Amino acid sequence: MHLPSPGREQRSLPGARPRRAGALCRETEGQSLLETAVMMVVMTLLIIYSVDYGYFFIVAANLTSAARNAAEFSIQGYQSPGQQSLPTAGPPNSADTVAALALADLGDLAKSTTVTTITVCSKQLGTSNNYTKCATYNYTGGSTPYSTTTTTATEADPEAPTFYLNRVDVTYKVQPPIPISLFGANLVPSTSFHRAVVMRAED
Repeated sequence: MHLPSPGREQRSLPGARPRRAGALCRETEGQSLLETAVMMVVMTLLIIYSVDYGYFFIVAANLTSAARNAAEFSIQGYQSPGQQSLPTAGPPNSADTVAALALADLGDLAKSTTVTTITVCSKQLGTSNNYTKCATYNYTGGSTPYSTTTTTATEADPEAPTFYLNRVDVTYKVQPPIPISLFGANLVPSTSFHRAVVMRAED
């Protein structure tokens, strides 16, 4: 076998194009930086979405607890089921009311005082044709921070008028902690979560 002598340039095969290492390096310059920049955007969006949707689950858990605790309080108050009177329905800014207890359970949520609507249907508010009266409390601000709208419940106890049903509705407008918008459109829009609990009054 004949080996080429050292220092002699090897001849390329016929038709083969010489590879230029410098050209290949120039073509890939900056590629890793571009990939890193794209991945940083994707990872940032994933983190923001995780925070926002995690907050939605926290709101749902707090709403469920607030409605249940307020409904239990509305049927028996701080005393035993044999008490003589039911607790006052509202407003939320008055101590020892059903609406105040529901709002207190949402105290860890952002702007819970201003974006929460609470409806309390209670025998304490009165009855009409086997249905309890209801009061809805909305935040309006000012010296009288809550407006009150009176309605009548749509559910009656099967054994009315011997027993009456109390109901607590809590609605919270969820605003994402980290809003995301694209061309003026919110990618995680605000929405409202609602929970309601119905229990028989035990007075």
